[in-house]
Amino acid sequence: MAKKEERCCDPNSNINNCKVDAIVSVDERGQMVLPKDVRNKAKINSGDKLAVVSWEKDEEVYCICLIKTEGLVEMVKDVMGPMVNELKKSK
Repeated sequence: MAKKEERCCDPNSNINNCKVDAIVSVDERGQMVLPKDVRNKAKINSGDKLAVVSWEKDEEVYCICLIKTEGLVEMVKDVMGPMVNELKKSK
């Protein structure tokens, strides 16, 4: 059986896989630039769509994560697929 790829954003993954790749600044217009080496490493290209996901605790945002939309679709399938299959069986 092939080992399932671990994702940093996956709550079941090992948090040690997460690391700081860069520090970015936000300009007066609220924009920021992802460094080229980070974009290359993440295979983010011009025109790619990224979902902005935040994690809040006590009404304060503690973490903001960018996920390529195609990766988000796969994560939703991974989570929702088993639930949908169970619902189909119970009918």
